[in-house]
Amino acid sequence: MTYDLAIGDRSYSSWSLRGWLLFEKFGLPVKCHTGILYTDDFQRLLAEFQPARLVPAMRTPEGEVIGDTLAIAETLAERHPDAGIWPDDPAARAMARYMCAEMHSGFTALRSDCAMNLRLSYVDSQPRAEVLDDLARIEAIWARARDRFGAGGPWLFGRYTAADAFFAPVATRIATYNLPVSPDAMAYVTAHLADPAFRRWRAMGAAEKLVQQSYAKPYAERPWPGLPPLAASLADGPSENDACPYSGKPVTDFLSLDGRIWGFCNAFCRDKTLADPEAWPAFMAMTGR
Repeated sequence: MTYDLAIGDRSYSSWSLRGWLLFEKFGLPVKCHTGILYTDDFQRLLAEFQPARLVPAMRTPEGEVIGDTLAIAETLAERHPDAGIWPDDPAARAMARYMCAEMHSGFTALRSDCAMNLRLSYVDSQPRAEVLDDLARIEAIWARARDRFGAGGPWLFGRYTAADAFFAPVATRIATYNLPVSPDAMAYVTAHLADPAFRRWRAMGAAEKLVQQSYAKPYAERPWPGLPPLAASLADGPSENDACPYSGKPVTDFLSLDGRIWGFCNAFCRDKTLADPEAWPAFMAMTGR
């Protein structure tokens, strides 16, 4: 029972990241369909997911299309009650829904000034007072959730829930624009940056090699503040493996890690691994590292 999910550019589409995390983090099978933002290709994608007008948009196995991330979250929670998409405790669940709704409709200064960009990080983005006000509110509601329900894990409600998926792009904005937050808030941001699912999403964005110039800002750049990836490089074959660790198909594209050559069935599989080898359990299992 596989779902279909329409998404935009992984490096830039914050709502697509939210939608994808609702599948990836809760073990729900999904096939992604991509379209390049601001191009005819994006309109082609949306035509396949009518009547949705934005991404993400989900098609159920029965063929029903649901747009809007809140609607997707609620539909998935209803269809998969044991997945743990919302907190178990009723008070925590109500708070999580409230936080997602506020994220969905609020924080307009942060969202307009600091668009998600997973390709870059800046030394100083000179945030306006309105952005700082949004950050103060975000820190307050994060702290409220953590103080009441956050025991037992690094996430807002202890274990990962839809609320964390909704705030993942906020964490990336803080990382990209080097926004000033408290040590507690930065610890929550760091948990997102280190999360293997998020790292896989960012690695796939790097593999897409799509650069939207309108997202660039005129600030000095710094290295991405997440965990540094293992040093892999492009290579020529042959490889130690004959089958791609993801598809099982014959290998055609290669990388080198620790002096050993590994093969993949296409350039995208190779490049997403090249971007962050440790984020891919199937690859790491094959290497025995």
